[in-house]
Amino acid sequence: MPAGHDMSGMAMPPDVPTSANNPGRPAQAFAPAGAVSGPPHAADLLFDPAEMAAAREQLRVENGDVRTTAVIIDQLETTFADGESGYAWDAQGWSGGDINRFWWKSEGEGAFGDGVEEAEVQALYSRAIRPFFDVQTGVRQTYRPEGDRTDLVLGIQGLAPYWFEVDAAAFLSTKGELTARAEAEYDQRITQKWIVQPRAEVVLSAEDIPELSIGSGLSSLQLGVRVRYEIRKEFAPYIGVEWTRRFGDTRDFLEAEGRSAEETRLVVGIRTWF
Repeated sequence: MPAGHDMSGMAMPPDVPTSANNPGRPAQAFAPAGAVSGPPHAADLLFDPAEMAAAREQLRVENGDVRTTAVIIDQLETTFADGESGYAWDAQGWSGGDINRFWWKSEGEGAFGDGVEEAEVQALYSRAIRPFFDVQTGVRQTYRPEGDRTDLVLGIQGLAPYWFEVDAAAFLSTKGELTARAEAEYDQRITQKWIVQPRAEVVLSAEDIPELSIGSGLSSLQLGVRVRYEIRKEFAPYIGVEWTRRFGDTRDFLEAEGRSAEETRLVVGIRTWF
């Protein structure tokens, strides 16, 4: 000991074994029987049980049964391809709780001066089946110059492992045409403000639909990447590039009409939500 610190007369604590001396965790004793023998809600013994039941229900509503509403405009953009410019949008939203929700979705595109080339609106009932996945069913209305369609929708949407956002659905039209579409995207954060978002989409059809220039099998594949800057979490402008390729009979239908089966376009737009 250093000089001047005589501790010979000080009582030392006993050498008591602790969990640190054991290679494993000490066995934990069971709770006494009296700890679980009371009523489910002990406060009912002191206060009016009816009033306590109403208070617990209010607590459940405020903390466990919250209704939320959101609108997400994932893409609102101007497109440039082959010397022509157009526009496109992809938006969705919901209203409801954690388990049951009403979802709506809308997307479409067009050319400036030529009007809308294609647009769709979906109204869906969504139910959570896993913590990160919902099953959705409802109707879709599609508008095209070639002909409108009304479809029944059955799909799944959610967050896959490694934070991939996926949305896949099958569509059965009132004319008996069966098609399907699957989308996936991923947000790769470069900094707190800059995010790179790669995206892929495939469209399939069970049969040829000549009226809509859609062939059976794999109809089209779309790959794109967008780089956005979040001025705020709720508002982010972006720029990107998107490549689309049609296959099989879909390609043949388009080429017969004098249209290209492959397209690359530059996109500039904003992403926002509220």
